Amino acid sequence: MPLPPVVILACGNPSRGDDALGPLLLERLQSWLDASATGAGCELLGDFQLQIEHALDLVGRRLLLFIDAGQQTPAPFVFRQAQAADGVAHSTHALTPEALLAVLLRIDHEPPPPAFVLCVRGESFALGEDLSAAAASHADAAFELLEALLRRPELDYWQSLLSR
Repeated sequence: MPLPPVVILACGNPSRGDDALGPLLLERLQSWLDASATGAGCELLGDFQLQIEHALDLVGRRLLLFIDAGQQTPAPFVFRQAQAADGVAHSTHALTPEALLAVLLRIDHEPPPPAFVLCVRGESFALGEDLSAAAASHADAAFELLEALLRRPELDYWQSLLSR
């Protein structure tokens, strides 16, 4: 069975306030995909953080999207394209999307597929806190973008929506 051409990898810790934005958006997206029957060409993956092993989830895809929360991110979100970054320091603990793309390049020996990052502004990341009202509002705006992206999973279209 072939892999879905689009993979969305969301990161975040639901126990740390607005760090839950990635998992919450992924859950909401799964419900939307199920209801709209749009998701046949899309695989959704979630984890607390990006790991070296996630590079294997990216092999053979056509488009990649990383979703995460950010503290210093302009509100409501930033949508940008990511490139493999050689020389990015990493451990076996966590990676940036750029470092993960560099790992993919080393293991697959092919240029990584086009990759994008949706970083949603969070306000409070303390352990045990709920999602802030501001982050919930930012998530609503980000979800509108996600719907648009998955209605047209095409590189040119995604690039036309990049944050300026």
